[in-house]
Amino acid sequence: MTAFSLFAASCAGTKYVIGTVSKDGITITRDDFKVKQKGGTAYASFIIVRNDRLSYPICVYRFNEGEYSALWMRCTHQGAELQASGDVLQCSAHGSEFNNKGEVRSGPANAHLRTFPLIANENEIFIDLRKQS
Repeated sequence: MTAFSLFAASCAGTKYVIGTVSKDGITITRDDFKVKQKGGTAYASFIIVRNDRLSYPICVYRFNEGEYSALWMRCTHQGAELQASGDVLQCSAHGSEFNNKGEVRSGPANAHLRTFPLIANENEIFIDLRKQS
């Protein structure tokens, strides 16, 4: 993929998906990351999974074809919902920032975000809500 297509994919608006909830987790498709652009298809660096059954959304980052991270978008400082901006999740309440692996970049939060294990097959990505990774 060219540098331009990577840039275009990262500049695309935030993409929200609902996902399919089961008793153990939520499933999204790999195609949810696709972003149409002139001259082909690129991939969003992250998508946000929202569902009425979730107390907070989950941000799923795509690092490459086989590597993803799923982060609970709840600030570990006082529980405010986080906002995704590129490779950073930010808390609008007190300014905490987390990287795309859920690690604290700046406080006042001092604990990493809750992360979920993922199972990716050819077409789908299953986010296991039963445990933390």
